[in-house]
Amino acid sequence: MIRLKDVEMSYDNGNKAIRGISFTIDDGEFAFLVGPSGSGKSTIIKLLTGEVEPSAGRIMVNGFSTSNIMPRQIPLMRRTLGVIFQDFRLISNRTVYDNLAFAMRVVNTPTRSIRERINYCLDLVGLTNKASNYPTELSGGEQQRVAIARALVNNPDTIIADEPTGNLDPERSLELMELLVRINELGTTMLVVTHEKALVDLFGKRVIMIDEGHVVSDQVGGYRLHDEENAYAGGSDYAWT
Repeated sequence: MIRLKDVEMSYDNGNKAIRGISFTIDDGEFAFLVGPSGSGKSTIIKLLTGEVEPSAGRIMVNGFSTSNIMPRQIPLMRRTLGVIFQDFRLISNRTVYDNLAFAMRVVNTPTRSIRERINYCLDLVGLTNKASNYPTELSGGEQQRVAIARALVNNPDTIIADEPTGNLDPERSLELMELLVRINELGTTMLVVTHEKALVDLFGKRVIMIDEGHVVSDQVGGYRLHDEENAYAGGSDYAWT
């Protein structure tokens, strides 16, 4: 479970990126986090992964409070998360198999468990025959699937996908999003940060929209807000670009 309660975040340069945000993502849920550039999406990812601490409010991530977490607990919290990046962040001089194995060895996974888990994850993302390839030998869509497999190998409770389709064409983007839905259906909580409203519209999932550090809409199956009670800026319609 992810829970933010009255969270605020100001950077040292005076930029107030988050302004009193509250929402909860339950175990097993699939949610999109959307908003225009500069709305606070990247800051929320940093808050959830413990990269930065909130200036005010409380954040719970899979049983850990990031507001007062002890340094030795941060690696334990991060093991409950799998993060997928837009730019893949694969190790170019290691094979697909070794990229995944590296992520497992970092958390001291027994050697005999590594092969079985990697084979399962590669099969799940449809890349069983690419285990011996290097990232440079793969297409962009295949590299992103490797990144998804890497996020899965340590069996996280939650996956955070940061603009996972940003470098892909529309067809590959749809395939990848369908894969994330399938993974969610197997029980993994999914938070997808994106600006691609056309993709969001296709899936009818929960959409949390933020703008200027505020939650301006939180609903299932939609991406626009027209609600004077909930809008912080006068009930106007919001859309992201």
